[in-house]
Amino acid sequence: MKIVIAQLNYTIGDLEGNVQKMIEHIQRAEQDGADLVVFSELSICGYIPKDMLNYDSFVNRCKDAVEALMKHTSNLGVIVGVPTYNKAEYGKRLFNSAQLLYKNEIKATVHKTLLPTYDIFDEYRYFEPNTSFELVEFQGVKIALTICEDLWNLDQPILYKTTPMDELVKLNPDIMINISGSPYSYNHVEERKNRMVNNAKNYRLPLVYVNQIGAHTDILFDGGSMFIDAQGEIAEELEYFKEDYRFIDWKVGEAYPDNSLDYKDEDIELIHDALVMGIRDYFTKMGFKKALLGSSGGIDSAVINALAVEALGAENVTAVLLPSKYSSEGSVVDAEQLAKNLDCPYKIVSIKDMVDTVERTLAPEFEGLEADVTEENIQARSRGLLLMAMSNKFGSIVLNTSNKSETAVGYATLYGDMCGGLSAIGDLYKMQVYEMARYINRDREIIPEAIINKAPSAELRFDQKDSDSLPPYELLDQILFQYIEKQKGWQEIVALGFEEAIVRKIVKLVDRNEYKRFQAAPILRISNLAFGIGRQMPLVAHFNN
Repeated sequence: MKIVIAQLNYTIGDLEGNVQKMIEHIQRAEQDGADLVVFSELSICGYIPKDMLNYDSFVNRCKDAVEALMKHTSNLGVIVGVPTYNKAEYGKRLFNSAQLLYKNEIKATVHKTLLPTYDIFDEYRYFEPNTSFELVEFQGVKIALTICEDLWNLDQPILYKTTPMDELVKLNPDIMINISGSPYSYNHVEERKNRMVNNAKNYRLPLVYVNQIGAHTDILFDGGSMFIDAQGEIAEELEYFKEDYRFIDWKVGEAYPDNSLDYKDEDIELIHDALVMGIRDYFTKMGFKKALLGSSGGIDSAVINALAVEALGAENVTAVLLPSKYSSEGSVVDAEQLAKNLDCPYKIVSIKDMVDTVERTLAPEFEGLEADVTEENIQARSRGLLLMAMSNKFGSIVLNTSNKSETAVGYATLYGDMCGGLSAIGDLYKMQVYEMARYINRDREIIPEAIINKAPSAELRFDQKDSDSLPPYELLDQILFQYIEKQKGWQEIVALGFEEAIVRKIVKLVDRNEYKRFQAAPILRISNLAFGIGRQMPLVAHFNN
């Protein structure tokens, strides 16, 4: 059987656009002499449309979209992902389904069995799990057709009582096909490969695994679709973070030549590609073209500036320098040099007079009180106000420049430097931001070395350094990683050799600032526990007191 893997970038809810994209690939596959084209999970509507699924009008339009696609299946089969109605008298109203289209008809419908309700997933909110198992036969080939999570119950930890392939293998299939919506995280790529390889080895069957690419606001899909032979060798591996098309001439019982992708699975390279795609897709799918950001001459805004230019083009990214009386001359010079290196427009708008006016206005209210973080926050909020005003006037989206370390401990100002439509590095710890800067500079100096080498500072008072309020980021990030990613309590972290007073202080800061993160811009997710969608904690709690 000649099988085409179509790894595409879908837009949630754009049924006509998604179908048109699939039709173009069906036509290409037909010209290439393919027998079967395979698309990814919920490809008709985009994965996952969340509460859009509660609207009958939406589900009915998905059905209409499948009918439009069927008109192009006269000469080859198509496997597509779509929500379908549950016709039983019990259970959830929908199934997460895969359908085989051929000869302008729906030849088979298979429902997803294992519905993840962990991490970012909440599929049981919408779908009824499958409980019956049958093979799909096409052109004499018996296919074990599964959907994403259905192949994730083979290895530890075992999350479900049922393993679909254990049931399907009893029916003697010739091949496994899995359509997937598997999002990216930097600790997930190898795990996913290993799980798919283990499926092929365990069941001694070749596996066609089809993922998607693209960003749906904060969730990023990396692709990496595969064809794995019955011995568990990856024979074909599609590109990461790019649409891809792969033709597989597979025959039952014959070895397939190794055309696997020689791809360096380096975290920072994949993270870079993920963030660039995430920024680009957010703007493209939202219908925006232009971005602006506050450029401080610091490492975070520099990395955001460089990523945005790569994603959107230099002419579409404006860096706004917002110096105060506390801003060093070097910071302004460095931010200017960065903009020149990137060849992007920049503006210098001083906030000094604005801050002075606010402070004079508040002077009667604050009489007799010493200056503190309040005055520092006035500066941050003045910058936020100006950025949002320019966003409104020029139709640009503000990119937030906060990193995960600062966001974790509340070292960011609500309605100030936390403003923006998208947080592109909000899931990168500070030390990862430095690593990203060095990666951006891998071929030439884009981010000035002066920015990379200077001590981090918000410059909200004279000679201020981040280290005045926080432990060095090398230490802070280690503690945060143990608390957030490893989910260790403070006692366990102390047992690893960290100083108790510092650990307890950091843990309390993380807990106390949950309310701030609740109001933050959506964060591009590159780890399993990104703030917002990945790590969900109560705003009011007393656990680590």
